[in-house]
Amino acid sequence: MLETRDLNAYYDESHVLRGVDLRVERGEVVTLVGRNGAGKTTTLKSIMGIVRRRTGSITFEDEPIGALTSDKIARRGIGFVPEERGIYASLTVAENLALPPVVSRDEAWPLERIYALFPILKERGKAMGTMLSGGEQQMLAIARVLRSGARLILLDEPTEGLAPVIVDAIGDLIAQIKASGVTILLVEQNLRFATRVADRHYLMVHGKIVESMSNAEVIERETDLLAHLGV
Repeated sequence: MLETRDLNAYYDESHVLRGVDLRVERGEVVTLVGRNGAGKTTTLKSIMGIVRRRTGSITFEDEPIGALTSDKIARRGIGFVPEERGIYASLTVAENLALPPVVSRDEAWPLERIYALFPILKERGKAMGTMLSGGEQQMLAIARVLRSGARLILLDEPTEGLAPVIVDAIGDLIAQIKASGVTILLVEQNLRFATRVADRHYLMVHGKIVESMSNAEVIERETDLLAHLGV
């Protein structure tokens, strides 16, 4: 569904991504794991067209998207949930869910389906974004992407700063979203959470993919990997 080949990205004079090769099959949850600063978020932003200075190829559903702007990439069916969540804090939950443009009417989730998966969002429908907890903001950010009809979600650090009980809830949501047929590329610092939700993992070090591992391999090597990642 998604593939990058020899992807390089730059911030000014800094060479951040160095020949990143990765592949995500339809229906998978794949994670990028690595230390802070390894280039994981930059990878998502490069795929999404937010980082404009980049080289290499990016294909989505066998079509090149590397030359497209972010809005055109989104209209192809890729949704991005940034670490800062990106909701409209000055609008209510209901207003946030009414705003996303529909990129695919066949794939877009109706409100009834959103509320079935995220009942707290229905309860909090009149609450302003500023009044939501961190977990509720994360759920709203994911729900907005599903409302658009995205077939692939780029999800950046969804558990950052959340209480363990909310992390568990986010894990359950990701499993249900995957079961619905949506594909996810996930950046995650919490290795134990990653092994709970993902099929495969890419280990990133200094802007390079140094290893591709199955979920079983990561679970078996968890102690060594945790020491390596410093988490």
